[in-house]
Amino acid sequence: MHGGHISIWFFIGISLLVNGVLILGAGIYQFVVPPVHPTVLFQLHSGIWWGAVLTIFGLLYCIKFAPSKTQHQ
Repeated sequence: MHGGHISIWFFIGISLLVNGVLILGAGIYQFVVPPVHPTVLFQLHSGIWWGAVLTIFGLLYCIKFAPSKTQHQ
């Protein structure tokens, strides 16, 4: 194998991005279809906020630590 090294932070960025999109999607769904018995601080919509934060950090990590397209010899 003519190894290119991929940083672990790239995979962490992918994980943050996937989880952020899922949490953001769930938060948007709960915003559109509110639950019958909301929790105490439901009006803060924490799923939307945390989903957006995780998505942004995941994108930043994926961009910053993306494997290069040039091969180092």
